[in-house]
Amino acid sequence: MSKSPFYGIAHVAKKQYFCSVIRIAVIGLPHSGKSSLSNALQNLADKGHYGVQFVEVHNPDELHGHAFDLVLQVVDSTRLEESLMLTPHIIDEQEKIVIAIGRYDLLLKTDHSLNIPKLEQLIGVPTCRVSVRLNYGLPNCLQILLEAAQRPVSKAHPIYHLRDQEDEDTYRAYVHGILTQTLTHAKDDKHQTRLERIDKVLTNPWLGFPIMMLILYFVFWCTFTLGAYPQGWIEHGIDGLSEWLRGVMADTWWASLFIDGVLKGVGAVLAFLPNIIILFFFISIMEDSGYMAREAYIMDTIMHRIGLHGRSFIPMLMGFGCNVPAIMAAKDIQNPKDRVLTMLMVPFMSCSARLPVYMLFVGAFFAKYKALVMISLYAIGICLSILFALVMKRTKWFRQDEDDTVNELPEFKLPKLRVALAHIWEKVADYLQKICTVILWASIIIWALEYFPNQSLNDLENSYLAAIGQFVSPVLEPLGFDWKMSVCLLTGLPAKEAIVSTLAILYGGDITATGFTPLTAFSFMLFVLLYFPCVATIFTLRREAGRRWAWFMVGHSLILAWFVAFIVYQVGLLL
Repeated sequence: MSKSPFYGIAHVAKKQYFCSVIRIAVIGLPHSGKSSLSNALQNLADKGHYGVQFVEVHNPDELHGHAFDLVLQVVDSTRLEESLMLTPHIIDEQEKIVIAIGRYDLLLKTDHSLNIPKLEQLIGVPTCRVSVRLNYGLPNCLQILLEAAQRPVSKAHPIYHLRDQEDEDTYRAYVHGILTQTLTHAKDDKHQTRLERIDKVLTNPWLGFPIMMLILYFVFWCTFTLGAYPQGWIEHGIDGLSEWLRGVMADTWWASLFIDGVLKGVGAVLAFLPNIIILFFFISIMEDSGYMAREAYIMDTIMHRIGLHGRSFIPMLMGFGCNVPAIMAAKDIQNPKDRVLTMLMVPFMSCSARLPVYMLFVGAFFAKYKALVMISLYAIGICLSILFALVMKRTKWFRQDEDDTVNELPEFKLPKLRVALAHIWEKVADYLQKICTVILWASIIIWALEYFPNQSLNDLENSYLAAIGQFVSPVLEPLGFDWKMSVCLLTGLPAKEAIVSTLAILYGGDITATGFTPLTAFSFMLFVLLYFPCVATIFTLRREAGRRWAWFMVGHSLILAWFVAFIVYQVGLLL
């Protein structure tokens, strides 16, 4: 019976490490494929019953103080220079290292080639090439690892002496020199795939930003234009059902609760479900294709020039979906000051819960400029987050000299419909869950406060709801808000979608026939944009950053929302 190609050395390894497992740390840049490679190698080792344990680590600092027998550095073949820049830092912590050139098939697709033996000679580190997707090179990689675990470290090559150099430019010059001798470039771009040519344009320093703005404009245009038809069908269906129920049900309090409270309040939010589906379809396409990370890269190039942290953009981009997981994602930022500052910046990103509010007012008052107004709201949030960060960076809590950039990009690929549908279903399920819980209870409470104590919806001025609104309205009157608008902002505390259901209950179906004007509508949307997203966001920030920063976020967001809405409204009156 034939034996595996690495039977000999593996047999020795099993015998030598019978009572001691070989622990191999796997490290590499984000999105380099280290997780899939470590899992594939672990499965291969387990099938052969070899005493090997692969442990994934995120940065060289995690190697310090841990008993690893050697390190497997996964080098992304599409980002060779940046990946190899990590090698000297790894050697600072663990001298016994093996390099695996991962995703090698992607390099070959571009008609580039890498001289592995010469690369191994120049670096002085055992090197192999692998592709998990093609199941290529895995047995050879495992054999090299087992051999390296038993060999003493050779320090005859310059890479081991770079630890004495603290200048990052020295590292980069050395790595660049190695790749100059080992990497053969394609003669021109004709060998690049169509996706690679597109990717090159999307990340172009001059074209990337305007293309990104055009894509966002197209997304919002489709969200409104395509979503308007099913949205209208749902609204007409709810109106027709309400009228039919009024004709067949007796005029009682529970009939009013169901028709004017539950049906009207929940239905107002449900009508925006088609728009939510369309928007998140495009978002899922951008995420799965890798374009969302390229948006972060493009924005980082701009933001980095004014001193902001590069890696903060991924959580901030996630904030456009939901602020809660975005704040949790910021935990991956190593620097504690940048981590907390990023968490405080996330609420400036306009989450999907605010979207129904925007759609309602933009459709009613800015019908000719829907996409432009929507983009302006998102842009205002981003710009104010930049100003906020610039101010906070100059305080004693966040002042620092450290710097970072976003330089790792996942593979740009065709999105998969299955992934898009799964992402849409996740968002739709979350939206429907809110409708059936928070929005439903908010609609019932608002109806009850409006219906009592006079047990009539025709005497709104003497209701409990009016008393609450008139109590807080003096604070918001300078912004152009009456007591009904003030109540709507209060109901938005548990969830911003509740604002839409409250508007439907208080104003009926047509908000253009109320005290709202285009100016007050825009001022109202700005306030919704800037005051803290929801109670869940506050609790998440309290858990991740502490009670002090949670209360700080509540306080500064309310103050900022008031001042921005005040300035816009008062200046608008003058114009």
